[in-house]
Amino acid sequence: MNLSTQGATTSASPGVENPVLSILVVDDEVDLLATYRRLLTRDGFRVVTATSCEGGLAALAREHFALVIADLRLPDGDGLEIVRRASASNAPTPVIVVSGYGRGAEAIGAGAAAFFSKPFQASALAARVRALISTA
Repeated sequence: MNLSTQGATTSASPGVENPVLSILVVDDEVDLLATYRRLLTRDGFRVVTATSCEGGLAALAREHFALVIADLRLPDGDGLEIVRRASASNAPTPVIVVSGYGRGAEAIGAGAAAFFSKPFQASALAARVRALISTA
């Protein structure tokens, strides 16, 4: 299932009729978004994607997510704004930050639960996603 709404795209695993947990992925690299989608839907998660800071913030305003994965460098802003917004809500959402430009300490200081440098191992990211969601 793929739906486009206000700059965000949603997908769920075909074998999962009512996925319980949703993950927001914000990255301007379309190929990487497709990789995230395959990886996370295979694990049964509902995935909402956005290609901009504005799209990610709009998705956060519309619904609650079990987890957010956000790139730091986005065409219209800094992914740290997504970290701050997700962390400041009444029900804080853990955020995994990914970047090819470092800034891990800054991301963790802003409230990110984890930081991955691009490129990263998909299996390591999937394990971290499961660990964060199981403790949330």
